[in-house]
Amino acid sequence: MKEKRNIKLGSIATILIVAVWITSCGKGTNDDSSFDPSKHSWEEIQSEAAGKTVTFMMWGGDPKINAYINGYVAPALKNEYNITLETANGQGNAIVQLLMAEKQAGQPSNIDMMWINGETFYQLRQIEALYGPFVDQLPNATYIDLENPFISMDFQENINGMEAPWGNVQMTLIYNSDKVQNVPQTRAQLLDYVKKYPGTFTIDNHFTGLTFLKALLIDIAGDEESLKGDFNAQKYEKYTAELWSYFNKLKPYLWKQGTVFPENVAQMHQLFAAGELYFTMSNNDAEVDNKINEGLFPPSARAYVPDFGTIQNSHYLGIPKNGRDKAAAMVAINFLLSPEAQLEKLDPQVWGDGTVLNLEELPVSMAARFNDLPARKYAPSRDSIQSKARMELAPEYMIRLAEDFRDQIINQ
Repeated sequence: MKEKRNIKLGSIATILIVAVWITSCGKGTNDDSSFDPSKHSWEEIQSEAAGKTVTFMMWGGDPKINAYINGYVAPALKNEYNITLETANGQGNAIVQLLMAEKQAGQPSNIDMMWINGETFYQLRQIEALYGPFVDQLPNATYIDLENPFISMDFQENINGMEAPWGNVQMTLIYNSDKVQNVPQTRAQLLDYVKKYPGTFTIDNHFTGLTFLKALLIDIAGDEESLKGDFNAQKYEKYTAELWSYFNKLKPYLWKQGTVFPENVAQMHQLFAAGELYFTMSNNDAEVDNKINEGLFPPSARAYVPDFGTIQNSHYLGIPKNGRDKAAAMVAINFLLSPEAQLEKLDPQVWGDGTVLNLEELPVSMAARFNDLPARKYAPSRDSIQSKARMELAPEYMIRLAEDFRDQIINQ
């Protein structure tokens, strides 16, 4: 049986170590690399998957998500399909680097499926590291709401069956309502707020903060249609000039006078919980409920979407092209797309992750169960913020913003 792996990759040196590791620490006899799922029926795929162990590389930074995977998904896969699920901690660039190292080493992958979206999907497509298309073979794919562009398009790229939609979320700002009575709704109001209450607002130096910057960039451009489609360098330079000018006006009034930024959203949540920040933010519009239920956030925490709008996007599940256990990965992904698993995940007491299913395609009794879930108490309803949802931009925007935020803001 495979050992449980906790992979955290952050440098070329680490990748070289991993490249050596993967040549000496394979998945043993747990290997269906000669089995091509595209040539088999679903019944044959399920038969091939039985008894296998699936290693799922995912972000492991949220207790609620970890509890859902380890406490609900893993037992269900074992009981229903005789599949053992193990997790490896890693996301984004770590996944790209790992699969690239394995490909260069000519080795099968030690992970079988991964949680991806956006620039990761784009980069994996560039290095041809994804298996597929596979989504159409999944029985539960018939329920996916692929008519919804927030689900069928990943950072302006059509997923084309190369990754399976898993969850759909929209960014919200979270604030302490005991300390903030009038939340900023516009860029101008945000600037006024930080000047009046210096040190109580910031963004993190990672995915969530960059997503907030994209919302500001879309607002500066006038509307999301201006930046729709492929990356446009001329438009990027034009609108980011104004973005960095605006952000430099905010900077002296941010937490620590903008001399340092939280490394990730988890650190920002901790600062908010401690009362040092009056605002935090989340890519999951229901997360404020989870964090209050956990006891991390005060009961006075609330979430909202400002008038300039926020990014709504989906996250996905992919399979490595050089994965050994593609059949088992497909069965696991199919379960994660099942109405039962999506219903459990949607419950704000469990995770609150938005479903990618079209409820109108579900049996009436199952659709009723979705509609009967407990309402959010502290987060806005999805219906109330949908009009403020903005489409993701092409992945190059995210990559360039990360580089320029470091150069134009952090290092200045």
